[in-house]
Amino acid sequence: MKSEHATGSGAQELRRDAGAVEAGCLGGSPCVAEGPGTPGQAGGGSRGKALWGWSPPDLPADTPLKRRADRLLPRSGGPAVVFYATVVGLLLLAPHLPMRAELATDGLAALAAGAWCGLNFWRCRHAHCIVTSAGFLALSVLAFTEAALGHSLIAGYEQPVFLAVLAAGLVFEAVWRWLRGTNAVTPQRPRRHANGAC
Repeated sequence: MKSEHATGSGAQELRRDAGAVEAGCLGGSPCVAEGPGTPGQAGGGSRGKALWGWSPPDLPADTPLKRRADRLLPRSGGPAVVFYATVVGLLLLAPHLPMRAELATDGLAALAAGAWCGLNFWRCRHAHCIVTSAGFLALSVLAFTEAALGHSLIAGYEQPVFLAVLAAGLVFEAVWRWLRGTNAVTPQRPRRHANGAC
């Protein structure tokens, strides 16, 4: 009887660990694997897995605004693919338009990407979103200003700048993950020793 209880307990622990992996709680990520209903993880008060496990788990959706953002922000599956394809489509379309429309279209693509990254950082603290949200939003302001002026202020390099911001964000995240063991920007918690003391 005792061995059956131990086996059941071990299986339950394995399911809980599998749920943590599925929710993206890898490499020191800030979530705790406690099964369904834990806020910020699959089955909890949030949307669950984001970006096929690449994004950190969502922070708890403890306000109506956060829940609304979670419903609107496409971060997994088909909606995410459609969103990315739309941004890429805008960037591909822009060079075929007259100058003002080209700059406005580049600005729209940068605004969409920057807004997405800003909301993503707010909801799950994904490291690259610090760089990409600031960079894309700044690029969108520049591009819309250029569209109003009718000419590029950076010699037509809006799209290379877009790609440079994306690359800088990914490099930042890689370094952050290498140094911190997580791709979430969270306060560093003191490590505990085996006896529970800090």
